[in-house]
Parts: sequence; structure tokens; C-alpha cells
Amino acid sequence: MNAARTWLRCPRPLRWPALRLVCFPHAGGNAAFYRPWAAHLPDDVELHAVQYPGRMDRTGEPFAADLPSLADGVVSALRALPGDTPVVLFGHSLGASVAYEAARRLDGPGGGLRALVVSGRPAPDRLRDTRVHLADDDTLWAETGRLGGTGRETLEHDGVKAVALPVLRADYRIAETWRPAPPVPLRAPVLACVGADDSEVTAEEAGAWADRTRGRFALHTFPGGHFYLLVHRHRLVETILRATHRSPVPTWSAAGP
Repeated sequence: MNAARTWLRCPRPLRWPALRLVCFPHAGGNAAFYRPWAAHLPDDVELHAVQYPGRMDRTGEPFAADLPSLADGVVSALRALPGDTPVVLFGHSLGASVAYEAARRLDGPGGGLRALVVSGRPAPDRLRDTRVHLADDDTLWAETGRLGGTGRETLEHDGVKAVALPVLRADYRIAETWRPAPPVPLRAPVLACVGADDSEVTAEEAGAWADRTRGRFALHTFPGGHFYLLVHRHRLVETILRATHRSPVPTWSAAGP
């Protein structure tokens, strides 16, 4: 299996896409989380959802050693795709950090990066010092319920818990031990999205992503908590497309020199 097929899931391949929207899952998440997004995209935008190792059809593979190695794998996969189609990277929570590392590798001439969209995550220099990955199983599992991304029926299913806990712990470990490299601002624009009631990131922490780009920056706040994107999926996709695909200039505010 080549790198693209290993790392990327594309529910609706296009022959000549004008844009590729590449989506990075949250801790404990997988590529299937983004499959419904395909129905909200125009006919010339191709969706690629990242599948991290150690889950779903990659269950037999070891978990990633660290966050930069995840980014390296995704970037290799994107470079294996045909053509020179521009890409927009979107990541939620843990996925925002992985997407940022991937953006750093794709930024600049020939990289194809049109924009980075981060969601539900403080800027790298505003990350909170947490140690959830060191907690006992019950505490770690309760964290999943607290954030609201998993239904009660799933949380109460022992079989699901047994399978999901190792994935969740591995993802929290790489998120909480990530030490970003000294910032070199991206050339590409950055859009930060946050839920108004998100306990994991404030608007101020999300707004600090402005320091990570020399291009345009915008902050968009949605109603809801950490998983606001479950309820406001269509509105979020529209916001991303307006900012990066259909009419990018009017929707961005200036940031930086």
C-alpha cells in the first residue's frame, strides 16, 4: 500500500479537484469522523481524512512515536497524490497540532499549502500543561465523556472502552508531550475556530495563532463547547470554504506586519 492509501481516506475521489481539504482527527478519533463532510463540499473540492496508525484499518500498526512523525507520514502521503492541487489543512484539537506541523513542512513555494485551519486548540505557545495521559483508565475515559465527543451509549459499552482506551492514551501522550519548534511564521494564512463554551481553549488562546502566520488571520467563534463541530458541521465547512476557496480575500482580517 502506498503512502497516500495508508494515511488518507477519500470518500469521493475527483478527477480534477480544484482544492483538497485534508482533515486531521482529535485524540481518540479516526478518519470516519470526517466522512459526513463530503456531502457539504462543492463538486470541485476533494476531501481527504487522515487515518492515524493504531486504529480502525490500521489497528495492527504501532501508535505514532511522537507528533512530528505523524506529520511526516501525512506529508509523505500528500506528496504522493497526483497533480499539484492546492491543499487546505484542517485539524481539530490534537488534529490542529498535527495539521500545524504538516503545514510547516508544506509551506512555501511548491508546497501547495493554501491555508491552515485550526479548531479547538490553543496556539502552540499557549498550550496548557496537562498530564491526562498518565491518569488511570477510569479518569482517562471520563475525560472523553466530559468533552462531549462520545455518546453515553458508547461510553457505557465495555467492549468499546477496552479497544478505545489504548488509542486515547497514545493520542493524549503525543499531544501533551509535544514541544513545538521555535516559531517560524507560515506564509500561508491561518483561520482559527473555537466553540464559545469550550473548556479546553479560550478565544484569547485561539487568537494567539495569529503569531504563527505572516499572512492573513481570522478567528471565528461558534456556539457550543469543545465538539461544537458536531452540531455546526455545515456552518463550519461553509466558513472554511469562504475563507480558503470561494472568496478568500474579503473574509480575512490582517495580521502581522
